[in-house]
This record gives sequence, structure tokens and C-alpha cells, in this order.
Amino acid sequence: MARKAGAKSAQSNVPELTKEQELAAFRDMLLIRRFEEKAGQMYGMGLIGGFCHLYIGQEAVVTGVTMASKKGEDAQITGYRDHGHMLVMGLDPKGVMAELTGREGGLSKGKGGSMHMFSNEHRFYGGNGIVGAQVSLGTGLAFAAKYREDDTVSISYFGDGAANQGQVYESFNMAKLWNLPVVYIVENNRYGMGTSVERASGQPDFSKRGISFGIEGEQVDGMDIRLVHDAAQRAIEHARSGKGPYILEMLTYRYRGHSMSDPAKYRSRDEVSSMRAERDPIEQVRKRILENKYETEEGLKEIETEIRAIVTEAADFATSDAEPPASELWTDIYAEAE
Repeated sequence: MARKAGAKSAQSNVPELTKEQELAAFRDMLLIRRFEEKAGQMYGMGLIGGFCHLYIGQEAVVTGVTMASKKGEDAQITGYRDHGHMLVMGLDPKGVMAELTGREGGLSKGKGGSMHMFSNEHRFYGGNGIVGAQVSLGTGLAFAAKYREDDTVSISYFGDGAANQGQVYESFNMAKLWNLPVVYIVENNRYGMGTSVERASGQPDFSKRGISFGIEGEQVDGMDIRLVHDAAQRAIEHARSGKGPYILEMLTYRYRGHSMSDPAKYRSRDEVSSMRAERDPIEQVRKRILENKYETEEGLKEIETEIRAIVTEAADFATSDAEPPASELWTDIYAEAE
């Protein structure tokens, strides 16, 4: 049976991050956390419409993977829980928040909303609302990388719920058949919508899902950024060196419901509070920074103040920016001529 999210690693030689990496990780994860908290508040106020899926609790996954990638060169694609991915990849928080509120300054001109954001400049290809769709698209990005011989890797994120989609396995087969440079990241937060992994999956160890295709995989403690970063480095190097696809199952945990409309009654409050108290990815980094004297309490508070200012600025912009004009209804539309 798969290890539970956040279970402590059996490794005695846990890889360490440098001072610069720890501080950068703290900053990036804190930005995601505070941004998502603000997004949740704005949704509750009616300023964000449609669906809104928060990434709170899972911050170490995308942060550690992105640290191990060639930022701005390697392609990344994910599902609808996508705000954190864009922030870590360097997209403007104002543009991300404005997209949530449907404003003209949003990353998709206010027409994509929470689930459909995109940035070709940063090589971020969504934000995809169809469950599992990003896996086949991410495999296509890897095919393009191999065809062009540009030495880049496609990093494709999907959840434990999407892991049971048929298109995922068609993609695995194609990726291995052609040895495409793709790393599949399974963000196993234990609940596909409201159903636990154990109730929905005959094989709950998602790192083994590629065995029949000859794809290597491993489980990773997705609450510890050191382990995420270390595993991501190995997996990305594997794919970049021409050895083909690799699967990383990140054992993580979301603190909020599946979406803002989910009361999450399928799990106990004690379960959530226990994860927050014992395995929070940001608090782990904060503790190491202080223990290693990389920064003082006052210094971390200054970072916190700076992050809150960035998020406040983003929220202010997202509520004051103009809505897209009616003419935008007819732009960015693909129609095939008869």
C-alpha cells in the first residue's frame, strides 16, 4: 500500500538545500499560501466567479520541481489547481489574480478564469479544466521537444483522480514507445474530489502505474521540499538524457476542499489539523532556516510583510482593473473553415 501523504521518509541521508535554496523556497511557497488565502477570501466575497481550486498544503511540490527544472525553458502543464504553478514559474501575481476576477489585465484577458491560464512566454501551458487532458497535451509538448531537439523537458502534473483516466495510459504508451522527454508528476493529495484514493484505485501506488509500459517511477514525500527537489532532479535528468519518461508520485495533502464549493465532510477536522501541525511544508522550511541561522525571526517577518504587500497589490489590481470589452468575445477563437 502507498505511504500516506507526508509520511516521514525512511532515508537517513535526507538531501539538504543550500541557504539560498531554503530562503527561495520559503519565499515562493509563502507567496503561494498567502495568494491562495486571499483568493479564498475574494471568492467568499463574490469577487471571483465560477470554480476556484486552491493549492494550500501542496506548495512544496511545484516549488521543488520548478527549482530542479530549467525555469523558462522546460515546459510545464497542469490541471485546474494551477495558481501556485504560475506564481512559482514567475508569472505576475497581479495578472494571475486579475484572471480570477475576470479582468482585462488577466493572463488570459479575463476570459479563462481560475482554471484556464496560459503563458507561452514562461512555457506554462495551462490550467486545463478537463480531468487528465493535460497528460496527453504534456506528452505532445515532449514530442515537440524531441522533434526540435531543443534539450527541454515537459513536466506534466495531474492528480490522483486523473490517474485513472484512459488517456493517461495512452500517453504513457506513446511516451515510452518514442522515449519522449517527459516527467509525469502525480500530485496525490489523497482525495480525488471527495473520494479517497483507497476507495477509488485498485492500485493506490501511482508510482507503479507505468510498470506495464516500462516506465520507471518512485514515491516521494511531497510535503518535504528537499525530497521533492532531489527526486525531481533525478527524474528530469533521466528524461533530458534521452532515457524517456519518468513518473514521480508526490504524496501531498490539500488543506481545503476540492474546490471552494466543497465542504470536505469526507474527512475529519483532526486529520487536517494534524497534517497542518506536524507536516506543513512551509513550517518545515521555516524551522530549518532558523535552526541553521540562515535568517532571523525578524528577517522572516520582513519576508512575510513583503509577500503580503505583493498579494494585497494583486488583489487591489484585480478589483480595480477594467473588465474586458465586449469585442473580446470574438478574439482568440479557433474556427475551422468548411
